[in-house]
Amino acid sequence: MIKETAIERDLIEKIKILKEEKGYTILGHNYVIPELQDLSDITGDSLQLAKLATEIENDKILFIGVDFMAETLKILNPTKKIIVPTKGSTCPMANSLTPEIIKSFKEKYPNAPVVLYVNSTAECKALADYTCTSANAVEIVSKINSDIILFGPDKNLGSYVAEKTGKKIIPIPGETGYCYVHNRFSVEDVKKAKEKYPNAKIIVHPESPKEVRDLCEYIGSTGQMMKFPKEDDSNEYIIGTEIGMIYKLSKTFKDKKFYPLKELGICNNMKKNNLKNVYEALLNEENEINLSEEIIEKAKIPIMNMFKLMEG
Repeated sequence: MIKETAIERDLIEKIKILKEEKGYTILGHNYVIPELQDLSDITGDSLQLAKLATEIENDKILFIGVDFMAETLKILNPTKKIIVPTKGSTCPMANSLTPEIIKSFKEKYPNAPVVLYVNSTAECKALADYTCTSANAVEIVSKINSDIILFGPDKNLGSYVAEKTGKKIIPIPGETGYCYVHNRFSVEDVKKAKEKYPNAKIIVHPESPKEVRDLCEYIGSTGQMMKFPKEDDSNEYIIGTEIGMIYKLSKTFKDKKFYPLKELGICNNMKKNNLKNVYEALLNEENEINLSEEIIEKAKIPIMNMFKLMEG
């Protein structure tokens, strides 16, 4: 458990009271700070939370993560009020892809389906044929009846999909599309971690570079990372993703040890969410996520197409 200061404890109690008084359900991403993970009614990855929100009777949700995740939540829950602690928590990778870039690639490859990682903006999703997650990207692309796929915005996930499916994956926007947290992981990081923890298995996110993925025992999304230790007989793991996962894994598997592949594996935008702005967002019911009906309708299509392929 984390140790809070008196000020933090006071804020936590105020947040709990406000949440009940105003009728909010709090959803928190796996990467947010420990205090906010503990305050959340449900924690998980972005799509997992968006889907779970459709099952929640409550029509008021405080989402703690980054903006594209809150947008996905709104797309799948258009009648619910979605607020966030701060509008400043964004995703450079999602923002690297624009509708104009997608249109230019579609002109060059008119017959290639567009598959977008859920880590993309609502405006971009509105131009896609399918969305995917880091957990199901290989499955989705495998099931699409095309040998050429326009895939974005993460080039590393794209290379992983190409490797596993054998299909021609054209990354959009290209070399500039990546998660800066995962893209920083290096072969040297893996070697140092292995030297420090020789008995630990290395688990990395597929957003990591290929040379890092090739040195690891397991590659998986944050959701898959939560399942692997339960099925595996090892007691120690080196985790190659945003450092927030260490807290959730350690809290879930108390008899096992988890170490970060890189101590500086930090998403600065996730960390813009804090106790103070969560409290203020609830107090004032501000920072609501609003999308036009047109964007919601168009962006929902590729998400539903993904669900259909997963069911097929």
